[in-house]
Amino acid sequence: MSETASPQTHSFQTEVKQLLQLMIHSLYSNKEVFLRELISNGSDACDRLRFAALTDAGLMEDGETLSIRVSIDEANKTITIKDNGIGMTEEEVIENIGTIARSGTKQFLQALSGDAANDANLIGQFGVGFYSSFLVAQKVELTTRHAGQPNSAGVRWESEGEGEYTINAVDGVERGTTITLHLRDEEEEFSQAYRLRGIISRYSDHISLPIEMPSEDKEKNGEWESINSGSALWSRAKSEVTEEEYTRFYQTLTYDSEDPLATLHNRVEGTLEYTSLFFIPKKAPFDLWDREQRHGINLYVRRIFIMDDSKHLMPSYLRFVRGVVDAADLPLNVSREFLQNNKSIDRIRSASVKKILAELNRLAEKEPETYSTFWKEFGKVLKEGIVEDQDNKTVISDLLRFNSTRTEDGTQSESLASYFKRMPIKQKAIYYITADSHYAASTSPHLEIFRKNDIEVLLLSDPVDEWLVSSLTEYKDKPLKSIAKGALDLDDFSTDADKKANEDKAKDLESLTEKMRELLGEKVSSVRVSHRLTDSPACLVADESDLGGNLERILQSMGQTAPEAKPIMEVNPDHPLIKQLNPEHHQLGDWTQVLFDQAALSEGAPLTEPAAYVQKVNELLTKAVIAEG
Repeated sequence: MSETASPQTHSFQTEVKQLLQLMIHSLYSNKEVFLRELISNGSDACDRLRFAALTDAGLMEDGETLSIRVSIDEANKTITIKDNGIGMTEEEVIENIGTIARSGTKQFLQALSGDAANDANLIGQFGVGFYSSFLVAQKVELTTRHAGQPNSAGVRWESEGEGEYTINAVDGVERGTTITLHLRDEEEEFSQAYRLRGIISRYSDHISLPIEMPSEDKEKNGEWESINSGSALWSRAKSEVTEEEYTRFYQTLTYDSEDPLATLHNRVEGTLEYTSLFFIPKKAPFDLWDREQRHGINLYVRRIFIMDDSKHLMPSYLRFVRGVVDAADLPLNVSREFLQNNKSIDRIRSASVKKILAELNRLAEKEPETYSTFWKEFGKVLKEGIVEDQDNKTVISDLLRFNSTRTEDGTQSESLASYFKRMPIKQKAIYYITADSHYAASTSPHLEIFRKNDIEVLLLSDPVDEWLVSSLTEYKDKPLKSIAKGALDLDDFSTDADKKANEDKAKDLESLTEKMRELLGEKVSSVRVSHRLTDSPACLVADESDLGGNLERILQSMGQTAPEAKPIMEVNPDHPLIKQLNPEHHQLGDWTQVLFDQAALSEGAPLTEPAAYVQKVNELLTKAVIAEG
């Protein structure tokens, strides 16, 4: 290759630096995408040549293979990307590579709003992805020759991305385009072959033509080998993909050594065209509960990788789902800001969520053991959907699983549907209790009257359950009611004689409960006779409108201030200890405080003065022993 004319120096417009800076900082936040952009440009050039050759067969040789080659010169710290596509004439170089120097640039810049998100979209639409080269390069050289032009019609373009670029004619140039990046010192990592191979595998694996690099096998010195698979698995018909291929792709995508629990492959055509391939893992990742650290859905546009973990394609409560969405109608310059209010993205997301929930429902009905495996790993996350996804609340509610007093093995195997089916006709509500552990829930004194009447209660011990029941207030027209909040209405399970006896007991103990409330002072809102206790002497109940003790403790553990609320203490009129107490009892103050502390302990609350509690209990026990002696 030799020059046939002296290089001509051209000055960029004064707006060029501003445009380059805006592009680099607003559009390309990840430097490695420079290789994606250059490979994508090379792929487009080959596609254009293939199309042009349909009407001009002389543009390509028979049996010629179109490809992109990437090579490295570690000594000189350069990267070369070469394609044998359609190439460019000098006019096209100025028009395409010099895009930002066009006369329209000034008007374009005047249209910029100053909003980085909107400006990034405008820049992408202007088609200047080539300039992402300057993210890593201090100088860029380009040589090219258009298909059908003589060897002497080559063009060289060169720039350091500052105020000027040079362009001149050269001969001896092969058809296509060759771009050489002279890396900046601080970007030396990109002169390593393994680094570029990784980038190609991640961003361009599914480009339909070969992307080649020199073989690393010493016995194949001088040979080129393809780095990409060259075929998008998801673009193939489901009938053409084997389970082994799905599994291999899943494991490559997620680094999971196990098979996926479920695979969903779907193609949508019509006004919106896209393909989705989703996987539900068998095991939860270690960072599942880090809501900011997500590795869910990769977005592609026409098989070109755009971004990973697009939160706009999958809600947070489905963050365990892995896979890809490949949209045909989105621009390649999609930014995260662009996705926020995009109707096409919203439609893809909505359809994808429904598809996944439908598959989970199928597993729950047809493969309960498989669904049980899923629920054990991801049930707590799926519960977040009740709060986050109002549109699909009904569907999600049928997927929920809980512990209950019917099966207290802690496996969370009971659905709301199964509970509803077992409810006696006269039962008015679906009852539940929340606690900080399954043991605390299953041993709560609030359950006593329900066990006596054989009424099933859901035992909720996951922290998210508190938010779940605040959003899921009913199921099939039956309200969900906490057995530890508000007044208890079990009249339908009581005889008239029972009701009359309860009223008499409350009246008989009215003076005692009033005295106990006075002794407890600001610690309680009231003290009353309980209709829910059969064995325990006392319990604490939240008012119907209050948060409840468990949620209050959860908020405090998160460093949040919970609204101040005073519990109601209920006492069991049939308990021997309560029967021994009266308003004039000389130790009523100590007994009242001990009963209050014991009730708090039984629901998992910490004592504010544990030493004082132990001291009171010891004093009362000592006096009781002496009295008996």
